[in-house]
Amino acid sequence: MSFVNYSSREINTKIVYYGPGLCGKTTNLQHIFNKTNPQARGKMISLATETERTLFFDFLPLSLGEIRGFKTRFHLYTVPGQVFYDASRKLILKGVDGLVFVADSQVERMEANLESFENMKINLKEQGYELDRIPYVIQYNKRDLPNAAPVEEMRKLLNLKNVPDFEAVARTGDGVFDTLKNICRLVIVELRKGK
Repeated sequence: MSFVNYSSREINTKIVYYGPGLCGKTTNLQHIFNKTNPQARGKMISLATETERTLFFDFLPLSLGEIRGFKTRFHLYTVPGQVFYDASRKLILKGVDGLVFVADSQVERMEANLESFENMKINLKEQGYELDRIPYVIQYNKRDLPNAAPVEEMRKLLNLKNVPDFEAVARTGDGVFDTLKNICRLVIVELRKGK
């Protein structure tokens, strides 16, 4: 969970973007990184092997306020989308404070969305977390494609807990910051509870 750095007066939190392969997790992070003030963000780090890639960067938003005199720094991660990188996914979830589940809106990707969502719940449980106890939001990405499933249909499949959800086109940035602001706000609410 969150880490307090007393010397810099910062609370460091971890937000993980989870979802099936090629759903837009990386595109979300790249858009956020490119649009964030360079003085408020760290470097984007890509942990790449021959067959998988994980992105990471951190930023310190200036408008979210302080918690007991501490600024909040958000560390954003993506997980590899393919199921056979399960060990990496589990490792990246360790210490998570908030989740963004990125769903691919294409009709033919619904099974992959469901499989990835179930995998996320299983991996959280193996790390000692319950999805219901972690702030999370859902993003329905690729809404601009002609074969995008209706949002209501996607909600019935993926958003059974009625968490905040957002339509997005990460490629153009539509909905990307709405998603990010909401998950950051939810994480801050949890931090203020003193957990």
